[in-house]
Amino acid sequence: MAYKEIVTKAVIGKGKKYFKNNYSIESTDNPTTVLGCWVINHKFKGYKSGDKIGVDGSFDVNIWYSYANDSKTTVVGKTIKYNELFNVKTRDNVDLTGDTDIIVRSLKQPNCSKVDIGENGMIHFDIEKELGVEIVGETKMKIAIEDEEDPWDEIDDEVTEEIEQEIENTVDEDYIK
Repeated sequence: MAYKEIVTKAVIGKGKKYFKNNYSIESTDNPTTVLGCWVINHKFKGYKSGDKIGVDGSFDVNIWYSYANDSKTTVVGKTIKYNELFNVKTRDNVDLTGDTDIIVRSLKQPNCSKVDIGENGMIHFDIEKELGVEIVGETKMKIAIEDEEDPWDEIDDEVTEEIEQEIENTVDEDYIK
């Protein structure tokens, strides 16, 4: 059996990373109780940064809290921007300087795992997320080929002498009158 090399696009590197970060937001009131925390509008984009993969992203955090001895409520919001770097291992030590595509997926959407009320109206909260990165680039593959071509099959029409005779007898050569 013989082999040929072909060049094709394939996943040449893949990895995921879990993040847990602490942030703070200042409220205009002195919070009594945190009633809820929502993370929305998660956006991100991957890019090459030397031999690493970078991800720029952002999300909005809205924290609902009560104040004035739990007699009033309000929501405070903040847009959080992030930049994460990945050390993604590539298969067969592929060079990342070539033409590659970076695909980023949110394996676990950002969510709030912990909220604490600090002093002077500060609210501290933890955000957890997990991102997955795939690097798609050109790679070589070896495929098995057959040297010999399959023979051509002879195609016979299924017209017998009786069918030819019937056609000859039913065709009127003087059809234009």
